Amino acid sequence: MTSNQKSDEVKSYRKPGDRVVHITKRKRRRRLRVIPNIPGVIRFLGDIIHETPFVPLMLVLIGLLLLSSLGIHLAERSVNAQFDSYGHTLWWSFTAMQTQGANSPGPITPLGMSIGAIWSIFGTIAFFGVIIATFYAYFVDPKRRPSKAIIDALQYNLEELEHLSAEELNALRDTVTNICNARIAEIEKSSDNQS
Repeated sequence: MTSNQKSDEVKSYRKPGDRVVHITKRKRRRRLRVIPNIPGVIRFLGDIIHETPFVPLMLVLIGLLLLSSLGIHLAERSVNAQFDSYGHTLWWSFTAMQTQGANSPGPITPLGMSIGAIWSIFGTIAFFGVIIATFYAYFVDPKRRPSKAIIDALQYNLEELEHLSAEELNALRDTVTNICNARIAEIEKSSDNQS
């Protein structure tokens, strides 16, 4: 066999006018992400706000901060120049919560020292308690509603209803029944609590 015969054999698979596309596999490069995934972060924060007790707990914490600051301000404003304005007292209360009351100088009257001590201990516990409760509620507490994946799977199976086997139809029926029964129980429980 000569080299001309080999090239004729190779060319015999192609017909004139055929396009040849050469596909080469390239190794995927990992891109370095410098900019965070902003839509993902916004979605995560929305989930935190809607599915956890973060907002009510933060409102209680802010209310207690304002209330304790008012108490310290009323007790200290005439004897301590540091607390001559409510803004300075508010700042001291915020830093006392973060430093466990180690910021000095502080209140000098017995009532101001008592309110400041109670606030610094309670504020620290409440602040970290809010964070822990939020993480617990979001990551540990089981979701009360079926996840989007289950809903998507149900929707797909309902669209493909004609092509499902008897076993798949039974599983689909049981799943839908369980979800509907759970939702009915929630509605009945909430209506009993309201009446």
